[in-house]
Amino acid sequence: MVTELTRRTLALVLAGGEGSRLKDLTMWRAKPAVPFGGKYRIIDFALSNCVNSGIRRIGVLTQYKSHSLIRHLQRAWGFMRAEIGEFVEILPAQQRTAKKEWYQGTADALFQNIDIVQRHDPEYILVLGGDHIYTMDYSKMLIHHHETGADFTVGCIEVPVEEAKGFGVMSIDEDTRITKFVEKPAHPEEVPGKPGVALASMGIYIFSRDFLYRVLHEDASKMHSSRDFGKDIIPSNIHRAKAMAYPFRKETGEPGYWRDVGTVHSYWQSNMELCAVDPELNLYDRDWPVWTYQAQYPPAKFIFDDEGCRGEAIDSLISAGCILSGARVKRSMVFFASTIEKYSIVKDSVILPKVSIGERCRISRAIIDKGTVIPDGTIIGEDLELDRKRFHVTDEGIVLVTAEMMGQNLRNRDKDTLWRMAS
Repeated sequence: MVTELTRRTLALVLAGGEGSRLKDLTMWRAKPAVPFGGKYRIIDFALSNCVNSGIRRIGVLTQYKSHSLIRHLQRAWGFMRAEIGEFVEILPAQQRTAKKEWYQGTADALFQNIDIVQRHDPEYILVLGGDHIYTMDYSKMLIHHHETGADFTVGCIEVPVEEAKGFGVMSIDEDTRITKFVEKPAHPEEVPGKPGVALASMGIYIFSRDFLYRVLHEDASKMHSSRDFGKDIIPSNIHRAKAMAYPFRKETGEPGYWRDVGTVHSYWQSNMELCAVDPELNLYDRDWPVWTYQAQYPPAKFIFDDEGCRGEAIDSLISAGCILSGARVKRSMVFFASTIEKYSIVKDSVILPKVSIGERCRISRAIIDKGTVIPDGTIIGEDLELDRKRFHVTDEGIVLVTAEMMGQNLRNRDKDTLWRMAS
C-alpha cells in the first residue's frame, strides 16, 4: 500500500523564500540554500525525507536569489532516473499566468505551475517548505490522509505557546480533524490539558488532487487574497472540506524533532545542538541518510602537539578538507575546507565553508559566513559593544560575521580566495 500511494504522489517543495530574518546569511542566497550541519544545505532535509519515504517525483519551486540553490540541486540531486519516473525538477518563477507576476504567495506558486502539476497526473500532492530541519517519513502521513479520506491534511507539532506566535496554530478534535486554524496569532490557543503548549503547523500539506485544483482556481479569482496556504487556503476550507491534522511524533509518542531555522539565533542553536553527545537529530542514522552534494576534499587534518599549540577539537563536528593547525576548537561546527591557524581558539561557533581563521584569534558564540578571512589576532564574541560596530549581533549575543563586514569584497580578494569561494 505504501509503495502504491507514494508512486501516485507528487512532492512540491516551496524554496523561493527570502529568509530575511537570517540577515546577511541570505544576502546572496535563498534560505533553503543556506549551509547547515557541516556539509548540507537546508533544503537537503526535505528532499532526503521525500526520497527516503519513497516519494521520488519532486518539483522544487524557486524564486529569490536562486542561483546557489539551483546549482546545488543540479549537483546533489541529479542522480534520479527519469526513465523510471524519478525526478527532481526545478520550477523557477516564470510569470506563467496572464498577469505576468512573480510568485505572490505559496498558493500562487502552485497555481502558476498547475499545468505542470496536471501533466504529472498525481492523485496526491505533498507540499513542503524547503527551509526546515527535520527527518520525517512522509509515507505515514500519506497513509493517514488516505485512510481518513481527507481533502487535505496538515502536518503539525506541539511547540511552546511563545514560539507558536510565528506559525499557523490549529485546534483539533478527538479524531484529529481540524476545527480551527489561525495564522500567526497574537495569543495562540493552548492544547487542552497541556498548558503552555500549542499545536503549530509544520508547513507540510497533503492535498487530494481534485480538491487542490479547485481551491487554487477559487483563490486565484479572489481579488483580496494574499495567495497563501496558511492565511487563505487552509482557514477558509476547514469547515467546507474534510481537513485533518497529522501530529508529528516519535515512536515514544513525544513530539518529533523539527526546527524552523528562521532567525540567526535559531540557526546557530540548531547547529550547536548537533554538537551534543547524543543529539536529537541523528545525522549518523544509516537507515535514514541525509543526501547532499559532496565536494571531493581530503580528510580533516589536525597538526602540531605542543603545549598551547595543539590541533584539537572537543564536542565538535569537523568536516572534510579542514586543517586545524595548532588551533583548539570546542563545541563548534566547522564546515568543509576551512582552516584555523596556530594558537587560535574557537568556541560555541558555526564556521561555514572555506573560512580562513588566522593565528592567535579568539572566536566565541559566532557565525562566520562562507569564504570569510579572519585576520591574525582578531577577537570576536567577547566585547559585544565593539562587535556591534562591525558585525550583526543578535539580542542573544550571537555574532554574525560576513566577508563584506570584514571589508572583503570581490574587488579586493585575490584570485585564490575567489576560486575557493566559487568551487
